[in-house]
Amino acid sequence: MSPTSDMRPAIFWFLSGMRGITSLPAVILMTSFVGFSAFAFESGISRGEAIFMTISIWALPAKMILVGMMASGAHIAACFLAVTLSSIRMMPMVASIVPEMRNEKTPTWLLLLLSHFVAITAWVFAIQRLKDVPREYRTTFFAGFGITLTLTNTLIVAVCYGVVEAFPPVVSGALFMLTPVYFLASIWATARHTVVRLAFVIGVVGGPLMALVAPGFDVLYAGIGGGTLAYAVDRFWIRPRRAGREGAIR
Repeated sequence: MSPTSDMRPAIFWFLSGMRGITSLPAVILMTSFVGFSAFAFESGISRGEAIFMTISIWALPAKMILVGMMASGAHIAACFLAVTLSSIRMMPMVASIVPEMRNEKTPTWLLLLLSHFVAITAWVFAIQRLKDVPREYRTTFFAGFGITLTLTNTLIVAVCYGVVEAFPPVVSGALFMLTPVYFLASIWATARHTVVRLAFVIGVVGGPLMALVAPGFDVLYAGIGGGTLAYAVDRFWIRPRRAGREGAIR
């Protein structure tokens, strides 16, 4: 951005944020929401429920967990806890991005509102782009991207929910697979620590096993158990070995 870009009006930065939906991560996410429409349809979730999930829950993995647990007949308490635990991962994202957006005049209510749009795609986009936006317009820029992406995906779900019924089974299956593929790829790509990737691998392996052992609570058990096991392995085995190698080098 040019040094004089801060002289441009707020609407310029809002529209600049809106144009972010043409970025590759946003396009992949929008395509994945077509897959979510197919998943919701095949799981017996109504169009209205799928639309409400997109607006209220927003994060695609949380919706996948909720729909999957609903389809398996899980108890509402288990659904609530699993979605809550999956959404806790957004807290560090919000904590890291808010200082980049706020200034001395930014109202708290605006930051709370914008935090609703923080998910993996929005967080990655903001981390990459906010540094090129004048600080006084960063909330405007992020609002343009987050609101546009959310409403666009809501429209995609509303339109595609009825369309996927007419698709051939092979096409519906391919669209369905877009969602877990995006989920797996995005989590793996954004993982920065060994413990996160270890938990990811344990969860992928343990999930199907828990589905056989404790159907209805499989996601919850695999998530808590896999995360705890990954932390223990990292804390008591990986870190000491790494520290020992570094000490030997010195």
